[in-house]
Amino acid sequence: MKKAVLIPGLFCVAAMTFAFPGDAKARGCIKGAIVGGIAGHFVGHSGLGAAAGCAYGLHRRKTYDREYGSDGRSSYEQRGGAQRQ
Repeated sequence: MKKAVLIPGLFCVAAMTFAFPGDAKARGCIKGAIVGGIAGHFVGHSGLGAAAGCAYGLHRRKTYDREYGSDGRSSYEQRGGAQRQ
């Protein structure tokens, strides 16, 4: 019974992922998740620590972008490097 629901569900998720690709903007999340996961590991809650670290990292990144008006772009892109067309 579980396979009858699990396999079509996974197929639908995979199909939606490839049908509607989006731009992943995980700036701040990766670094925060690593630090939070390590800190949470020492108290026995590594998954919870990683989730909290990711949320905090995204918050800090948004604050940084708002203060410096970078709109999520790196300083390399702002100086004219790697321009997309």
